[in-house]
Amino acid sequence: MTERKAIPTLPGPLEGYAARFDDLWAKAAQRESFRAYLQGLLLPRDRNKTLTALAGARPIEEAQHARVQKLQYFLCESPWDGAAINARRLELLLADPSTAPHQEGVLVIDDSGDRKSGTRTDHVARQYLGSVGKIDNGIVAVSSLWADERLYFPLHVLPYTPARRLPGGPKDASFRTKPKLALELVAAARQAGVPFRAIVADSFYGDNFTFQEGLEEARLPYVLALRPSTGTWAPAEAAHTPSEAAEDLSWDGPEAPGEWQPVVRHFRDGHEETWWAAELRLAGYGPDQRVRLVATTTDPATLPEGNTWYLATNLPRPGSARVAQSPFKAADLTEIVRLYGLRVWVEQGYKQVKQELGWADFMVRADRAIRRHWVLVFCAFSFCWRAWFGGSERGKGVTPWGKKTEWRNRVVAGDPTPGPQLADPMDPAVALVAGLVARAPAAGTAGVTELGGAWWPGQPLSPVLTNYCY
Repeated sequence: MTERKAIPTLPGPLEGYAARFDDLWAKAAQRESFRAYLQGLLLPRDRNKTLTALAGARPIEEAQHARVQKLQYFLCESPWDGAAINARRLELLLADPSTAPHQEGVLVIDDSGDRKSGTRTDHVARQYLGSVGKIDNGIVAVSSLWADERLYFPLHVLPYTPARRLPGGPKDASFRTKPKLALELVAAARQAGVPFRAIVADSFYGDNFTFQEGLEEARLPYVLALRPSTGTWAPAEAAHTPSEAAEDLSWDGPEAPGEWQPVVRHFRDGHEETWWAAELRLAGYGPDQRVRLVATTTDPATLPEGNTWYLATNLPRPGSARVAQSPFKAADLTEIVRLYGLRVWVEQGYKQVKQELGWADFMVRADRAIRRHWVLVFCAFSFCWRAWFGGSERGKGVTPWGKKTEWRNRVVAGDPTPGPQLADPMDPAVALVAGLVARAPAAGTAGVTELGGAWWPGQPLSPVLTNYCY
């Protein structure tokens, strides 16, 4: 066996992180391109992170530069397995005590779309795009994310192909709806050995029979949102929707809450809010039924749309007869609200991968290249967590709000001075890493360390962390 060719290395923890993937690359050029791609993604965002930007080249006029073409070939043509790279990324997260998921976190399922022009790029069509909140031309991906009160990271992603893009339309053998893709992601998370307390998803998935039935058949716990107007068969005089069932509950104010119970939620800026939660009875739902229906709101009198959730869950109620029959540990109203509240991290994750790491900036058309780009963005995202917690360089990590530590100034060091025709792609990525760290989740409740999740010394709360709760 011949000795592997040496390649330029990156100083600091980024090289240590990239080296953990080296055995998955067959050629030195792949190892080098992987490092260049990661480093380009981690550059401060002064322009869209297209291949020219990742290579440090000027747009248009240097699009044919050798460094750009090398990354183009790496992404589109070079023979490597994106699934294997993502599997290694997850192995590193699961093996590190500071990032290892535990049984009290959640598996979040969600989808998001981004604008893309034309029709030649795989999966692109006119469809609803969550990033713009309307139907537009673009690409949609269904993704999974693990989260608890202090940590969140993406697991897997699958592109959604609208039926009209397929030769056989909705009857095409390769067509899969978003809920079916979501079930595949759940299976992938389980195969990767990711533990979780429950699967959480918004009402698009909660109102979908295929998705909920798939979770039931797999005997998996869930907390799924329902639309307030989700209808069901019931006698004429009974409630027919979750919102009607909530309106039927008595409420005479905090001093006489009736069936509503207070639930204290802790927000990122340190303040607390008292929400109210109650078990609802609606058709087949009930506190002692196989599936419970829980409402939680800031005001039971008015049930404000933006601050009211209707949640279906198969976690049994403490004290009910179903506790002995269920394979899942009982969950009270406070825990149900906590679990669904963790879904907010998928929205925060979108901001980071899209606004900072160039999730939608790819300028390739083929399915394989798009998936590879997404995997590399996931790797960059995971490196930021590794940098924050210290990884193998524990004790030398960054602090989130400007305080430098031993290696912060050399997270990514520069190449030799670039020539006059080529911008330097090796500028420090500290600004990006610090930006992600500054928006990282705050410490959760004191009991999390006892639930199997690793912990780290207390950190001061960033002033930017004010809009999200745990």
